[in-house]
Amino acid sequence: MKLEGKVALVTGSSQGIGQAIAVHLAQSGANIIIDYRSHPEGAQETLSKVQATGSKGYIVKADLGVVSEIRQLIAEGIEQFGQIDILVNNAGIEKHASFWDVTEADYDSVVNVNLKGVFFATQAFVQHLIETKRTGKIINISSVHEELPFPHFTSYCASKGGLKMMMRNLAVELGPLGITINNIAPGAIETPINKSLLNNPEKLGALLKNIPLGRLGQPEDVASLVTFLASPDSSYITGTTFFVDGGLLWNYQEQ
Repeated sequence: MKLEGKVALVTGSSQGIGQAIAVHLAQSGANIIIDYRSHPEGAQETLSKVQATGSKGYIVKADLGVVSEIRQLIAEGIEQFGQIDILVNNAGIEKHASFWDVTEADYDSVVNVNLKGVFFATQAFVQHLIETKRTGKIINISSVHEELPFPHFTSYCASKGGLKMMMRNLAVELGPLGITINNIAPGAIETPINKSLLNNPEKLGALLKNIPLGRLGQPEDVASLVTFLASPDSSYITGTTFFVDGGLLWNYQEQ
């Protein structure tokens, strides 16, 4: 129970990777602030799973693309538990379109959640740590596409590339405060966002040929690494991206 007495905020934790992260952190003793935007039933499911571990959970609805809602999310979490020690910036969205067809609205929705939202959630968290004179851990769920081109998802790749440099910059700026920050970059993970892929044997087969380990990742493959980075075991690690992709990054060919 290495995280006993700690409080973790996991954005976008009503399903998929976010839900797995929340439950895994709870299993290690952390109390969890569960954030959702549009899946209240999923948030309730996450809460039930967190409570089943013996940890406490608290649900807050917040759109990570809206700065005022981000600040309210942090404030409510602190009001409920008195502190936040770990921030997991997991919420993210993607929009498929050829570059020449991307609308301003779709561009804004992707970048606002994936980059702007992470920026201001992290800022509010750091302000809380400075005010309370404590150290903390920041873990961003990025993507292999902070490095790997992904045609027809240019705004998504731009947001994740920006997240990579934000993390590196903040590792230098926040290090003297005892605050660490790292990215986890998943590859192809079996989650609801990949439902169409899972239901298309031809596309799935082509993708699996690009993955040296020969399988899709599971949300728990990401969650276990988050728990390590949130624990004291990772106290000398900051400014790094960890790829959880079965080897996909170095073996990928666009179909």
